[in-house]
Amino acid sequence: MAWQGIEGHDAVAADFARSHARGRVAGTYLFIGPAGVGKASFARQLAKAVTCRAPRAGLVACDSCASCVQAEAGSHPDIEIVRKPEDRATIPLEALIGDADHRLREGLCWRLLLRPVLGGRRVAIILDADHLSEEAANCLLKTLEEPPPDALIILVGTALERQLPTIRSRCQIVRFQPLSADAVVRVLSSEEPSATGDPGRLEACAAAAAGSLARARLLLDDELVAFRSRVFRTLGETPLRGVELARDVIAFVEAAGKEAPPRRARLRVALDFAVEFFRAALRRDAAGTLPTDAVLAAAVHDWRGDAERADGALAATLDALDAIERNANLTTLVDAWTAILEEPRLAHST
Repeated sequence: MAWQGIEGHDAVAADFARSHARGRVAGTYLFIGPAGVGKASFARQLAKAVTCRAPRAGLVACDSCASCVQAEAGSHPDIEIVRKPEDRATIPLEALIGDADHRLREGLCWRLLLRPVLGGRRVAIILDADHLSEEAANCLLKTLEEPPPDALIILVGTALERQLPTIRSRCQIVRFQPLSADAVVRVLSSEEPSATGDPGRLEACAAAAAGSLARARLLLDDELVAFRSRVFRTLGETPLRGVELARDVIAFVEAAGKEAPPRRARLRVALDFAVEFFRAALRRDAAGTLPTDAVLAAAVHDWRGDAERADGALAATLDALDAIERNANLTTLVDAWTAILEEPRLAHST
């Protein structure tokens, strides 16, 4: 049975259980792995288990003590969760050390110094650690290097390269792997009982999800699946029709309405599909392998580019994803991105 209902990371849970049994849980951890594989859920369940008053064997929370009840409700006084606001490009400094009028008298670093209310530990979870500004990260260094007694600090990110070296050096690294297709199907089946009548659809979602539950959930949306197919088909054509691609992507973004956060979220999805395509193209050129997802495999198989073009297009797409977080104008960003994909240095081979 999956540890505390979280699929795919039993080995990581077993390592924590052994450390806990020996009294050797470290003060600071950095969880690294692809988006959507359960790192944040694991961090929350770990916080619940280490603050539980009567944990069972294997570091499993009892789910009945006052600590567990409040952790499950998101109101535990000893568990702090910080994340990037939807309308901000980075985690704000005040979330860590208080605003200008309350420096070091509010914020996460200050609250970690307080004595636990319900148990013997305080736990801090910093989600979106990829988006710590350099200033905010530097404010964390002292706390990470010398955590308060019995404090547990967990940063959750996607790649080591996106963390400052000073952050990496002060944390124990815990790597999370993509989920298996079978694990993705099991979770989707439990979340969407109505979809179990079409097992082929669930398997197709799992194959296209690249081990990410977040992506698999998106792919249950027929509109999104159709858009994904169009993006792959357009990217695979020679020559690339950048104007058509830009028009399709902008229409997809604008369908989210006028509010900026959902529009940015939709553009991230669209660019993630392009990242998926160009990474698959790189693997095809380097190793001759095609993805298991039939739609992506067909588009990549017919693509006439080479590794150099795929690498340049991938870099341009990743730059565009970063620009979303810097609050760039989305229409201008899409136009610039498609124009770069059409540049002669990225032209398709013939």
